[in-house]
Amino acid sequence: MEARIAMAGTLGPNQSLIDERASRARLITPVLVLDLDAMERNIAAMAAYAAERGVAVRPHAKTHKSVQIAKRQLDAGALGICCATLGEAEALAAGGIEGLLVTSPVVAPAKIARLMALRQGNESLMVVADDMDNLQALAAAAEASACVLNVVIDVDVGLHRTGTRDAATAVALAEAAVESDSLHFAGLQGYAGHVQHIEDFGDRRASSHGDLAPLREARDRLAERGIEVPIVTGAGTGTHDIDTEIGLMTELQVGSYVVMDVEYLEVQAEGGGDWRFEPALFVRSTVVSASHDGSATMDAGLKCFATDGPLPRFHTGVPIGAHYEHFGDEHGRIVFAGANERLAIGSALECIVPHCDPTVNLYDHYHCVRGETLVDIWPIEARGRH
Repeated sequence: MEARIAMAGTLGPNQSLIDERASRARLITPVLVLDLDAMERNIAAMAAYAAERGVAVRPHAKTHKSVQIAKRQLDAGALGICCATLGEAEALAAGGIEGLLVTSPVVAPAKIARLMALRQGNESLMVVADDMDNLQALAAAAEASACVLNVVIDVDVGLHRTGTRDAATAVALAEAAVESDSLHFAGLQGYAGHVQHIEDFGDRRASSHGDLAPLREARDRLAERGIEVPIVTGAGTGTHDIDTEIGLMTELQVGSYVVMDVEYLEVQAEGGGDWRFEPALFVRSTVVSASHDGSATMDAGLKCFATDGPLPRFHTGVPIGAHYEHFGDEHGRIVFAGANERLAIGSALECIVPHCDPTVNLYDHYHCVRGETLVDIWPIEARGRH
């Protein structure tokens, strides 16, 4: 309670509802709702799976962008946190999060200067590199800062976004890092983002196992040269139970598992059964117009949902068979399956988010609930940080 009082006036119009009975139903919308019970079950399920398989977890904060969620992942046994951008790492570090890995190259001089400033207070900070000129720039900056920077060599495993073009280049970069007095070779990264949402589990498995070959080759070549590879990091929610089968990954960069989304619910889990994770993130909305047959208008539109993937999926509050359509910047359309179905204005409903990472980036706060009670409001500290 003391923390909330200290932050009075900063948590938005729903702050007065914290700890009020049945306050979920009274939330001013549109609002991003985080089901803490479901999220905690997801964190526990991933931790248990990783422990069973003998691998570590370094969850990706690009999904949640939250100090509070990162702390809970660490408390459950994660050895650190991944960040897609330097800005995310800065935001989490300011919240006391350690064991950070920046999974995208940091190349601009101004950003390298920020990276070195962040390194001064974070000895465990790691950053990826996939280019010799960038590696040399990082080494020079670290030397000028009188510190040693941990570097992970990024290997392209088919996504063609970042990473060395082949294993030989990765080995050369790793050798250069080993020879540098201002760099520490921390390991290898290979992230197959293009594989994560292949719908059929068998096809996803075959693609992932095949595409990881350059990463395995780089690891094996370094071992032949007597160079220790402390970590091999990668995988994602879609391949967490695939990439552990081949004895390559030492840690999992899973992200979306913590809240899930429509994209992953449309992907087949192993054996065609249910995922071991459940939806924990919703956009709560209100019906603002019901003047026409067959549909109603809600107050959550393009500004409330990521639009790079599937449409939001209704979770509660609408008749069975209703589906969502974008209806403008501020509005969505509820299209009913039956001609005589209606919703009264003021009716509340919730949607499972379509793609969690960019949807979270549209909001300032999580409205944390347990059951039907708003129990806290958390800032999304790394929102929009680059």
